[in-house]
Order: sequence, then C-alpha cells, then structure tokens
Amino acid sequence: MLSECELMGFIPVADAARAQAFYCGVLQLPLVEDNGFALILRAPHGNLRLVRVPEFTPFPFTLLGWAVADIEAEVQALGAAGVNFERYPWFEQDALGIWAAPGGDKVAWFKDPDGNTLSLAQAK
Repeated sequence: MLSECELMGFIPVADAARAQAFYCGVLQLPLVEDNGFALILRAPHGNLRLVRVPEFTPFPFTLLGWAVADIEAEVQALGAAGVNFERYPWFEQDALGIWAAPGGDKVAWFKDPDGNTLSLAQAK
C-alpha cells in the first residue's frame, strides 16, 4: 500500500544549476542523479525531484515544507547561509520571521531561487 512507500516530491525549476546550488549547497540535500529531466535529491523518507521546465508561475502558497524540532535554530542557520525569510502583513511574525499559530505551532517561510515558497514548521 502507499502508506508503506517512500514519498516523492516534484518542484519545477527554470534554472537547474541555480536550483542545484540552492537545494544541494544551501539546504544540503544530496544529489542522487541528474537524468536530464530532473535533478533527483535525497530527502529523509523519499526523494525530491527538481523538474526542469522552460517557464512557470510559482504557486502563491507553500509548495514544500520541513517539520523541524528547533525552528529558531534552523531559521538562524539558513539565514546565515543567505536565505531570506518572508514577511506577510497578515501574520504577526517575530524578529526571525517566525509566525506562532494560536495553537502554538510555529512556521517560517522562504523562497527558492525560482520563487517557490518553502516552509519550516515546528509543532507545539
């Protein structure tokens, strides 16, 4: 059943070299294969495919996210690596750009070089 299979994610990218530098260099996801169609990266519990596309319009919402144990530490580490975290006027975010949901979960958003919105989330 699918509940026992690894998950595979797909993210469109217009510039594979730039995407590889970001996902492999900054986010530290190891490259498994470049098959000409997609860059395949290893992620815990599955793979992430950065699919080469000639052009696209990024979605206006989060495309992919990571559940993290210490969101403040992750935001600071990514910030030190040059990642800018998004600020949204409809959320009250702290100095790091982290939003605390009413139930206590925390979320921070950032974009990849193609404008895809990614997130970090820490459960209460």
